[in-house]
Amino acid sequence: MTSKLLSILATSFLILFYISAIISISTSAETSPNTTTTPKNLCKTTPDPSYCKSVLPTHTHGNVYDYGRFSVRKSLSQARKFLSLIEKYLRRRSTLSVAAVRALEDCRSLAILNMEFLSSSFQTVNKTSRVLSTLKAEDIQTFLSAILTNQQTCLDGIQGTASSWNVKNGISIPLANDTKLYSVSLALVTRGWVPKKKKVTTWTPKGEQLKGFRKGHMKMKMSSQNRVVYETVSRRNLADQEVADAEVLVRDIVTVSQDGSGNFTTINDAINATPNKTDSSEGYSLIYVTAGVYEEYVVVAKNKWNLMIIGDGINQTVITGNRSVVDGWTTFNSATFVVGAPGFVAVNITFRNTAGAIKHQAVAVRNSADLSTFYSCSFEGYQDTLYTHSLRQFYRDCDIYGTVDFIFGNAAVVFQNCHIYPRLAMANQFNAITAQGRTDPNQNTGFSIHNCTIMAADDLAAARNMSMMNNNSTISVTKTYLGRPWKEYSRTVYMQSYFDSSIETVGWREWNGDFALSTLYYGEFNNTGPGSDTANRVTWPGYHVIGNSSDVANFTVFNFLLGDDWLPQTGVPFNSGLL
Repeated sequence: MTSKLLSILATSFLILFYISAIISISTSAETSPNTTTTPKNLCKTTPDPSYCKSVLPTHTHGNVYDYGRFSVRKSLSQARKFLSLIEKYLRRRSTLSVAAVRALEDCRSLAILNMEFLSSSFQTVNKTSRVLSTLKAEDIQTFLSAILTNQQTCLDGIQGTASSWNVKNGISIPLANDTKLYSVSLALVTRGWVPKKKKVTTWTPKGEQLKGFRKGHMKMKMSSQNRVVYETVSRRNLADQEVADAEVLVRDIVTVSQDGSGNFTTINDAINATPNKTDSSEGYSLIYVTAGVYEEYVVVAKNKWNLMIIGDGINQTVITGNRSVVDGWTTFNSATFVVGAPGFVAVNITFRNTAGAIKHQAVAVRNSADLSTFYSCSFEGYQDTLYTHSLRQFYRDCDIYGTVDFIFGNAAVVFQNCHIYPRLAMANQFNAITAQGRTDPNQNTGFSIHNCTIMAADDLAAARNMSMMNNNSTISVTKTYLGRPWKEYSRTVYMQSYFDSSIETVGWREWNGDFALSTLYYGEFNNTGPGSDTANRVTWPGYHVIGNSSDVANFTVFNFLLGDDWLPQTGVPFNSGLL
């Protein structure tokens, strides 16, 4: 090879190198949050680019932080206007149907929450133009995700008021437009302030982190007076219990007993008497509810922070009601037990809705409480038993009974070591264990079902056995599916769980035709039992048989809930990673 040819090749190599470097720098600049850009370019990364361009200012150039702050501020302004609109309709409540008033009241409480979440989010994004810490980023993404969930909940309720078409028309359009704006805010905040989560390439199980409530006991840090009260009412000597890895800090304790021997005779009275907005560093306000059937509609208001309610055990302390959609309630306010306060913990309680399958949607528990925990509890109903509505939630060693969509909502939630019992439904009905309601690809929500047991309840098991023994296809046996997509970006993962033979071989069921089949994310990982065979599962684009632990690690307590940061203080045992 001649020296001239070598010189030409060297020159060509340098030219290619510099072109490559320029392209790399240009690409980096376009994707950097601090790069000045136009709304047109920035909006390409949002779910609805054309709407995004219509709301961002076009006469200026800025970066994702500038536009993100603008969008969140505008969202807060719109939330205030929407609340005023709801109040306007409610001032005319005498002209409206009961169903319409109840739906509007739901929308009002949700709109107030949205204003609070947006105000908090704006304060966060207004302080910095850089990626937040993981914990702060998780908070803001959770709040903005919940805002979209609240919007959808309001819309679902309003659309159910068929007799009040004027309300439906007057509310639905501004509601839909505001939802689009909130989606823009979530997208921009996610791009600018939320760190890209690292892919976990290997995973070492951390095992069960805490033993604080092992065998129904706990190690509690409390005053000597409260300790005496607790040991008296619960008949447990704390000093004799096993040593736990962490203590549960308790600031005060009261007792609910129907026979008048405690501080209160109703749960609601006990809750209302607890202090408002206590910091977690002050410890839990603990309510001990003695055995009995409490026919109350219990509400843990959003200002009752860090409240712990402990019963005498499943089927011993029972909270029951029978509201339903058929009887004129919205799904949202049909719940027997409602919790909206952060840091809530419930232990050893049964929650029931006894409306029955014939009354359709009838919720036992509606949970809209951030960083909330249910341990050793039972949820009993038929359609829509457990409404995991929004924010971050954890369920451990719980029993959940139901038929149609009986675990539903749009929280970021992990169910761990739970028993899930599909029941015998009405004729022509089927069981869908989950109906997850994620509406936006940037929401950090979904269902993670880890090391749980899915097994037919006694009534369904008996019907199945009768059908098989008699070889009689005319006997009505409810078909059971792992879930169906309630909303467009529905996300549910089953991992390391046991499925009995009641699960249909296809596994999952459509909601309506091909709706959401390419945008949902449904996954199964290392499940066992006769119903776990994935050979004949659905072939939807969004369905995945997850093959390795690094992919599924995103749905563990450690990653999905950042649970290592907040679960230890509850005293509830949990597995941080995979088994």
